[in-house]
Amino acid sequence: MPFTPFHLGPGALAKSLLKDRFSFMVFGGSQVLMDIEALIRIALADPILHGPSHSIAGAAVIGLIAGALGRPISLYVLEILRVAHRRFSWRVSFSTAFIGTFSHIVLDAIMHADMRPLFPFSDGNGLLDLISSYHLHLFCLICAVFAGVIFCVGAMVRH
Repeated sequence: MPFTPFHLGPGALAKSLLKDRFSFMVFGGSQVLMDIEALIRIALADPILHGPSHSIAGAAVIGLIAGALGRPISLYVLEILRVAHRRFSWRVSFSTAFIGTFSHIVLDAIMHADMRPLFPFSDGNGLLDLISSYHLHLFCLICAVFAGVIFCVGAMVRH
């Protein structure tokens, strides 16, 4: 299923640790952009869901797009929603976008047999079944729980 929420667990943990040096909104946007190809392929009933966008080269291109669009869109949405926030730099936007796209490649390569992370240089996937899908999802969930704990402890310390 494209747009899996499990990818957000490691992103939430990165946000809780890196604070203003990481944008969770840009990270989330990069996850969605990564899976547009898979969504289109599902709609077309293509048996291969993870094509060129799910390679290192594809992740680099999508990271550039996510970094360029992520900052202005995120800041605009936060303003409209009147969410108190600190402005973040272009460096944060691009570094977060690349963390998002490349982590997406790693997580998907572990569980999807149609992944070719080194395409067009290799058709192999050395990460497939590195750990079970169950343990991969558990890892992502644990990241989200740790992020929540860090957030809550930080909120208690500030008050």
